[in-house]
Amino acid sequence: MADELKPAYLLAGTDRPKIDRALDRLRNRFDSGALETLNAKEASGEDAVAACNAMGLFAGDGRLIVVDEVEAWKADDAKAVAAYLKLPLPGTTLALIGGELKKDAPIAKAVASVGDLLLFDVPQRGLRKWIGEQFALHGTSVEPEGARALVELLGENLYELSGEIDKLATWAAGDKITAADVERLVAARAGTTNFALTDAWGARDVHGVLRASESLLERTGDPRSKTIPRVVGILTSHVARIRQCQSLEAQGISAKDAATKLKQHPFYTGKLYAQARNYSVDELRDVTVSLARLDYALKGGSRLANDLELERTLIQITQPRVTKPAHGRG
Repeated sequence: MADELKPAYLLAGTDRPKIDRALDRLRNRFDSGALETLNAKEASGEDAVAACNAMGLFAGDGRLIVVDEVEAWKADDAKAVAAYLKLPLPGTTLALIGGELKKDAPIAKAVASVGDLLLFDVPQRGLRKWIGEQFALHGTSVEPEGARALVELLGENLYELSGEIDKLATWAAGDKITAADVERLVAARAGTTNFALTDAWGARDVHGVLRASESLLERTGDPRSKTIPRVVGILTSHVARIRQCQSLEAQGISAKDAATKLKQHPFYTGKLYAQARNYSVDELRDVTVSLARLDYALKGGSRLANDLELERTLIQITQPRVTKPAHGRG
């Protein structure tokens, strides 16, 4: 059976649920006792090669070595694997699992010579299409607005989305999933989405805004020089939509009609209208100016640390304005 497999596979990309399914199919071709799992953050390329060689002595019907998080490996680790793959042991399969990796990455080149590269990525702008594809795998479908609502409630965590898609598809039993179904059956994940930040700001919840921004900064593991501008961008876009909804309501346009005009789901537009009522026209204008100043500060316009600039601005644009009481003449 193992002879039908290639010596090595690289399963990588941003679509981790799809990677997991591919890995499960590979695992199912081996007995449970023929598996060994390593993590590249603890095991080097030489360690993986040693595992392959040791397993090769007891290959029997085939052995599988799985190494997770191989994006953590350096050039020397890739060289060790490449040297092994020039003369791999029969009956032993090496499965390398990683996050975002390019085809020209050293470990990808090492595998490509004798094995298969299976790169599963979700395009940045293709998340709703991905959701549709996952429902199709379950023999059902979802309305575009249903996919949008799912992202709004859960964020962009593919594991969260995949789990809820499984539940919704089982419940639907082949029927199309609507936005109303999603809103009725799926609970929002507080603290895991951009909406935790924008909802806290819209509610003028200073502590909530600070907690949500910190959660977003830590979620990806990217340096703060990248994540702080993303947080500012999220808020800037949101405030622009809030100002637009505030203007529409002033014209007598209802949230439901605004949803059609803005091509947004009524659930989302209703939230925007509610948040817009928590700010005056002048306040929203000042918030826009403050976010522009913050953007300038982050690009070198301030000597203060970016974290401090962000925190100060978040507090300033969220906290309710204190109106000083008028003093009458004595």
